[in-house]
Amino acid sequence: MALLIKQSDVQSFREAGVVILRGVFKEWIDILANGADFHLNNPSERSLVHQNEKYQGQFLEDFCNWRRIPEYSDFIFNSNLASIASNLMESKTVQFFHDHFFYKEANSGVPSPWHQDIPYYCVKGHQTVSFWLPLESRQKNVSLRLLAGSHLLNKEIRPTSWSNNESFYEDSNAFMDMPDSDGYEIKEWETEPGDVIAFNFKTIHGANANKDTKMSRTLSFRLLGDDVVYNERPGRTSPSFSGINQQNGERLREDWFPTLWSE
Repeated sequence: MALLIKQSDVQSFREAGVVILRGVFKEWIDILANGADFHLNNPSERSLVHQNEKYQGQFLEDFCNWRRIPEYSDFIFNSNLASIASNLMESKTVQFFHDHFFYKEANSGVPSPWHQDIPYYCVKGHQTVSFWLPLESRQKNVSLRLLAGSHLLNKEIRPTSWSNNESFYEDSNAFMDMPDSDGYEIKEWETEPGDVIAFNFKTIHGANANKDTKMSRTLSFRLLGDDVVYNERPGRTSPSFSGINQQNGERLREDWFPTLWSE
């Protein structure tokens, strides 16, 4: 593990809620790219397509496809994903939550607005990590942007629908408004295939629109640590897990969310 991440990486993740790890998944890029090619030609019923009327390209996202795309499950179970997650989260256990595929066509013009992930999810807890893994070289202007330290806010950010900015839930008092990004250091990097940006589910992040002449493909893998439990939300979640049949405070069911690591 010492060859993959350093103690300074763990400290950065703990304090800033984000860290970049260079080259740790380089040997998996061709495998994941093959899976992404299949995925793009065979999106699931969960897939969403966003488009800006001023631009020609589309932005597609899709969730929870690891069971039907063998390249994804191969990576999840056979790479160093879980061991790195265990170290970053400082957790004795690692449970898989879900995968998320992003495809932005050239000149798609659709940004990903500032947001937290956790308010959209059916979980609560602090020991969480999302691995943002671009499959092509990415310039800083079309890379992920994150607000360092925002994972330490004591209230979740109000989740909204990106298409119309309406609140996801009626109980909006349970959430806070998006803080001014000027109060935070913005972390953003150029990346090469094999690099990964790891961040806490509570870290505020977003991405600029792809106005380049090149398409971009990104895979995210979300994992859970020791303190994460089921959290019933007052409405739909994204992704949704219909029929999950769980109670507040329970560990997520392992037949849906397998344990990848246990000390």
